[in-house]
Amino acid sequence: MPIAPRKAALLLLLAAIPLKAQQTPPLPTADPLGAAMFTASGATGMVVVVVRDEGIYMQSYGEQRPHSGQHPAPDSLIRLCSLTKIIATDLLVKLAVDHLVDFTDPLQKFAPAGVTVPTKTLHGEAERGITLGDLATHTAGLPREVGWPPDDTPHFTFPDHAYRWDWLPKQRLRFSPGKFSAYSNIGFDLLGDALEQASGKPYAQLFQERTAAPLGLRDTTLTPTPEQCSRLMVGFKDEGPCTDTQASAGSGGMYSTPNDMVRWLQYLLRLPSVPVQQNTAAQAVYILPSQLNGMKGLSHAGEPSGIGLGWIRLGLPEDPGMIIQKTGGGGGFTTYIALLPSRRTGIFIAMTEGRHSGHVNVFHEANNLVTIMAGLPPLPPEPVADLPSDSVQAHANLPVHAKTRAATTKARAATARAQAVHRPVKKARKPTR
Repeated sequence: MPIAPRKAALLLLLAAIPLKAQQTPPLPTADPLGAAMFTASGATGMVVVVVRDEGIYMQSYGEQRPHSGQHPAPDSLIRLCSLTKIIATDLLVKLAVDHLVDFTDPLQKFAPAGVTVPTKTLHGEAERGITLGDLATHTAGLPREVGWPPDDTPHFTFPDHAYRWDWLPKQRLRFSPGKFSAYSNIGFDLLGDALEQASGKPYAQLFQERTAAPLGLRDTTLTPTPEQCSRLMVGFKDEGPCTDTQASAGSGGMYSTPNDMVRWLQYLLRLPSVPVQQNTAAQAVYILPSQLNGMKGLSHAGEPSGIGLGWIRLGLPEDPGMIIQKTGGGGGFTTYIALLPSRRTGIFIAMTEGRHSGHVNVFHEANNLVTIMAGLPPLPPEPVADLPSDSVQAHANLPVHAKTRAATTKARAATARAQAVHRPVKKARKPTR
């Protein structure tokens, strides 16, 4: 499905033709908000995919690579970054259903021979050991990273299996497992290793057999071919080679394409258009913030109301606008998936780094876009003071300039005009991974 250029005339036509009993805006009306988001982000290139029931909308902005003169394409290769984590937890649930693992299994059960998983914290003995569930919810007491990679290390190739299992026994946990949620890439690296050990298969093979093949994901891989690498979206900066990233199989190494992300969104939304649907346990909330002593690094897209297996919930289950989401970033990319389960609507966004940082929280704007496409009222503008201080990309920390506010407001107004015809107006250099 080609990504067509923006067609303002078509949008005006759609806005002018009333459609009876249409409760949600036509999917092409996503374009004004997408265009405003791209402009405000400062990105080199951006791809937006929206899936709503059986409808699909795909659009691209900017360039595949600087000075190429070509828009990103449906088969452009993308670094998924930390969206890789929700692929890992999907495999975790599949192996749990097969009784090969349990969320309460200790990590020690899957450690290499002779390796002892630490049980002491910075303040004394932990109340219990690390479990697979702790790794999947960022509550294992591990740091975000093992440290800085050596110079010129390709993205998502450090640390490898040998390095991290040599590193782990020497550590003291930051907190007792299950007591505090702090974002950890190394935790998901270790989770990927545990899934390999439990299944008796290399992670790449496990993913291919259990996920990629059943869903028909042709370009979602940890081992891209030269032909696939030739399609990689590239930002303003040279971010190093497209290469084998099995070292970060669980945390950030997966590549994919917009075409494959259509299938992935359909799978996540459990739509009949894919041959299999995701087990509901994969998107469930397992920890409430009130059960923890604190959280760190989980608020890039909004204040969490629940923590799942890699997923973060925004809002409450009784709210039709409740979102579950996952952010990602690194290797020159910012990536995002957000789902509105109540409206069977989801969004995927990938953008490459630009010459200059942008002036908008793209995660909030993506939440706004998918909310509108689900037929719900737009989100209120995010106050500057509430922008996350630990966002994946620096542009999320910058104030929203007046020019950006104007562009976004104009796009929202255009989308609202199109919506008004169809539904009643309601008042009211280290990879980040």
